[in-house]
Formats: sequence, structure tokens, C-alpha cells
Amino acid sequence: MFKKIIMLALFVNVLPAHAAEMEGANAVIRDGQLSSAVFKQASAPRLQSAFAMIYDEQDQRPLYSKNADAVVPIASITKLMTAMVILDANLPMDEPISIESEDRDRLKGSRSRMRNGMTLTRGELLKLALMASENQAAAALARTYPGGTQVALAMMNAKARELGLSSTRFYDPTGLHSDNVSTARELVKIVMAAQSYDLIHQYSTSHSHTVNVDGRRSLRFSNTNPLVRSATWDIGLSKTGYISEAGRCLVMQARILNRPVVIVLLDSWGKRTRVGDANRVKQWMENAVARSLRQANHRIN
Repeated sequence: MFKKIIMLALFVNVLPAHAAEMEGANAVIRDGQLSSAVFKQASAPRLQSAFAMIYDEQDQRPLYSKNADAVVPIASITKLMTAMVILDANLPMDEPISIESEDRDRLKGSRSRMRNGMTLTRGELLKLALMASENQAAAALARTYPGGTQVALAMMNAKARELGLSSTRFYDPTGLHSDNVSTARELVKIVMAAQSYDLIHQYSTSHSHTVNVDGRRSLRFSNTNPLVRSATWDIGLSKTGYISEAGRCLVMQARILNRPVVIVLLDSWGKRTRVGDANRVKQWMENAVARSLRQANHRIN
């Protein structure tokens, strides 16, 4: 009996009691070993992404992984490293930068609403690169880096080595090049490094941004991750990516059950699958905790 009382007390401290089924978003997991046991006992989430990792930042351990060490193209997830290098250089965010013809995507021929001669501040370009995944914005940021694009790329690869990423390589600042590669496990480290930059948090989770084109017209850009607009998510960092070689990708730092988690989803099948997989991860965590609570209550009773 005493053992059962102790077990119930642990669960009460770990997850405040909630109504009927689950008020999972308000639950708090505090005990590392207990939470890991809860998710270990749960059946694995059925994700459509070919490569994935769910990482518990509080415990500093993966809760789930799928082909997490495979080296694969990462598409526009690249822009997180581009942003970090730009911010590390302490360049003025209010400096005006004009889009030039060399910023255009000649590799994939991807479309852009940005036009030659359009002038924005460096801060606006950074926001559009992170939020709307604008390739020309990222290209312009690298082009205007001290020493130019090649120096920016050298700094991106140097920062990868600094973070201990042995399988991560960058060949362009946008992610259009399929030789920009990493692993799901190493992308967790990139996300964790990027979330320490306030502007990356702010810009990557912004819902939208409107820029002035010529004093008369304006363009509105939206976040490529619809989950940032969802009231059921608490997202601290977000980045999407897509090229044919990489499939549809999504990395996020979010709080689930008030616990900081990094989610990496690569090569998701279908246009909406990466978002569906993210929702499945959240549901898996909430259901695992709810199930453990029910089991604990059943043992007590």
C-alpha cells in the first residue's frame, strides 16, 4: 500500500490532475526518469517522415528516433545556419539591401515574389528568409556578408564544426543545393543552437510580414508553417524546407505538456504530411501521459 501511495504522489507531482480524459497542454512533467519511462512504454508514433527525431531538451535525450543518423539533404532548414552566421557577425539590421539578379535561383528555378531592385533592410530579409523561406532573401544576406557568399558559406561550415556536427555540410545559403546535408540527430543540435538567438525565435514564429515595394504597393508574406498560427501549439522556433531531393521537411522547438521538445521531420510524404506528423507527435506525447495517469489511478484503486 505504501508503495502505491508513493507512486501516486510521484504522478501527482509530475502531472497535475486534470479533467476526465486529458488537459494535456497544461500538464507538467518534472521528473526526468519518470517521463522517459512513460514515453518508452508508449507505442511509437506512426510518422510518415522518413527521418525523424523527437528530443526532450529537459532530459537531454531522444524520446523517439527514426533513421536519425542517415545523412540526407535538408533543403531550407539550411537557412537556420545562414541566420546564425549573419547574426554572429553583428551586422546592422537596419542597413538597406537591394535584391540583385545574382540572388535569383538558377539552380532549381524556384519562383519568388521578390524582384530585382527591391530594397529591404537586412532585418526584413532575415525575417523573410526564416518565416517565408524566401530564397532570394537568404541569397542577398550571404552576398552582402563581409567577404561575400563564399565567406558566409565558410563561416556556416565552420559553425557546424564548432557545434560538433560531423555529418553536416553547406554548399549554398538557401538550401536549394541538394549537397546541403545533415542528419536528424545533428539538426536537433542546430535547432538548439538557433533558439538562443532572440531574432530567430521572433522571426521564425511570426505569422506574417508586409513589405513596402515602391512606396505605393506592398507585399504580404506568410509563415510557411501553419502551426505557428495554431492556438494549440506553443512554438519557440520553426523552419520548413522543400526540394525534390529532400522531400518536405520541418524542424521546430516547442513546448508540449509544458516541456521543451525539439521535433525534426525530414522527407515527409505529401504536402501536408510534415504538419500532420508534428500533430501526431504532440498527440502521442499527450496520450502517453494520459494513459500512464489512468494506469496509476487504476493501480491505486
